[in-house]
Amino acid sequence: MPNVKFRNYLHLHFIIFIWGFTAILGELISIDALPLVWYRMLIASVFVYLYIRLRKISLKLSNKLLFTLCIAGLIIALHWITFFAAIKVSNVSITLAVLSSGAFFTSILEPVFYKRRLIWYEVIFGIMVIMGLYIIFNVEGDYFLGIVYAIFSAFLSTIFSLINGKVAQKYDSSMISFYELLSGAGFVTIYLIGITFFEESTNGFSVAFFQLSASDWGYLIILASICTAYAFIGSVQVMKYLSPYTVMLTINLEPVYGIVLAFLIFGDSEKMSPDFYYGALIILGTVILNGIFKNAKKLKRERT
Repeated sequence: MPNVKFRNYLHLHFIIFIWGFTAILGELISIDALPLVWYRMLIASVFVYLYIRLRKISLKLSNKLLFTLCIAGLIIALHWITFFAAIKVSNVSITLAVLSSGAFFTSILEPVFYKRRLIWYEVIFGIMVIMGLYIIFNVEGDYFLGIVYAIFSAFLSTIFSLINGKVAQKYDSSMISFYELLSGAGFVTIYLIGITFFEESTNGFSVAFFQLSASDWGYLIILASICTAYAFIGSVQVMKYLSPYTVMLTINLEPVYGIVLAFLIFGDSEKMSPDFYYGALIILGTVILNGIFKNAKKLKRERT
């Protein structure tokens, strides 16, 4: 059993490394955020569907659940659009550092969503996250729009996680993922059709929309298959062997992996001022402390 846990722990780190690489791919892919997300969700839904057919997983669900998954699909689509938009107008380091504030939004919104009391240390940690964001805003003012996009993306990610936290307890994760990815791609498709025919915009469907370079197609396939379909299925698998606390705490390394990778790949364009890293460390440290406090509280409840 220890060997099994260790292998799954290494697998988890590999998955988180892949998630950190997602931002790198967003920078490498030359197309805008909207078509990027459309391609990602559509291709990933095909890969997840093939996995479902291979495992003979049922796709039957109620109308109520379908409606919930469609809403979640819209939210995750908007999350990815704002995430990649943040990368396009700023850089990987800024986006990943600010995206770490998602844990703060979770601490604030979870009591509302699950109708529980706000915990005192969550308020303190929330203030610390705001301090970290303020430092980043203050020293990286040139990336203001990217920071705003990243904050909004972190907020949407929190809403998505809260919705999934409820439905994932009762239904197969692959089935949930398939409908969310497909519905998200559907919403983006409707929007693109709308701006194509009603606004006569060049940002909608056109011949140029489908004329991608060979490198863009290659990066998109990697993004949709490995960084989306595989990483999702793999993350569900490791949760069978590792505690939720271990998974949650390890996931906090995603921005670290991403920022280091960005610096190694893109060099000086990802080099930030020292104050930026102070702000990023405050946010990341707050996220880790929040996990430690929650785990200590859980252990205390189990002993009493």
